Amino acid sequence: MRLAFALFKYSPYGGLQRDFMAVARRCQQRGHSVRVYSWSWDGELPAGFERVAVPVSALSNHRRQQQFAEFVQQHLAANPVDCVVGYNRLPGLDLYFAADNCYAAKSAGRGALHRLSPRYRHFSAFERAVFDPAAHTRILTIAPRQREDFQRHYATPDERFVALPPGIPRDRVAGADAAERRHAKRRELGLAGDDWLLLALGSGFATKGLDRSLRALAALPEPLRQRCRLHVVGNDRPARYQRLARKLGIAEQVQFLGGRDDVPDYLLAADLLLHPARSEAGGMALLEAAVAGLPVLASAVCGFASYIADYGCGQLLDEPFAQQRYNRQLAEMLESPQREQWAAGGRRLAREADIFDQVEQVVAEIENWGE
Repeated sequence: MRLAFALFKYSPYGGLQRDFMAVARRCQQRGHSVRVYSWSWDGELPAGFERVAVPVSALSNHRRQQQFAEFVQQHLAANPVDCVVGYNRLPGLDLYFAADNCYAAKSAGRGALHRLSPRYRHFSAFERAVFDPAAHTRILTIAPRQREDFQRHYATPDERFVALPPGIPRDRVAGADAAERRHAKRRELGLAGDDWLLLALGSGFATKGLDRSLRALAALPEPLRQRCRLHVVGNDRPARYQRLARKLGIAEQVQFLGGRDDVPDYLLAADLLLHPARSEAGGMALLEAAVAGLPVLASAVCGFASYIADYGCGQLLDEPFAQQRYNRQLAEMLESPQREQWAAGGRRLAREADIFDQVEQVVAEIENWGE
């Protein structure tokens, strides 16, 4: 098959981008040709991939997306393929990998002025192009609540949805050498035996609630706070959060590490994952941490939060979010005698839950397209 994949930006450290790359590589291995449309690409382009660099010049994000869509449609008209797979919402997709929450649901409480804005009209139109009952796009969802929201707002037929497992990498699972790797990484990081390493994992610091974690760290009782280090792994602009850390008096305890290839060792070395996200369709970091035996403190809004609750891998933050409650839960979890129970819950999750084999299911959907 001739396949086209469309996503606005590629970086090897984003969750959506890693999902795309795993699927595209597997499709290539199975003999399909792979073309990728993107307006930016950070990292190596795999041999045999055809990348079409989409020119965008607008200043606003919604106008860049419109330019992107127009270019892709024109290019496909002149250079047709058998299946178009989108990792961002666009008109004309055959399959859409639903990595984002429903925009209509998120905008439901906004006022009339918001609905009159060009930004709202754009995002609503692009979402409707995928989910309208008259559209043909098949939708691959990663969390049950996604389907509920989309159907509530668009009445998309059941048969257009395909439920996928989360699809976390198997190298995140703690192996027989986990204790040895933990000690080695902590020695490398200069951590004492009684130091707490807190981990924030994921790009998009505002969405992931990094500011909330900085405030929670600063609010810890002094003896406990002095033992804590927060390492932030993910691609984003850190300046705003570095300023906040300085303002809170915790700058020396916070390190911004960018995207990294040694995430499995960080998961083993850390003592607690902090993920107080404001919005999260899935939340791959929650499951990556849990199967590594790392307890999780995360927002209940995350699509994968139910796994944390069902398998007892940590604690969830109720909605609406309250900073003081988060501060209190962080302090309680650090000193809780339940830490080994949470780690055991993560190991049971790795043994029992269907959370790994997403790629093969996506490839099967692509190969079955049109049949």
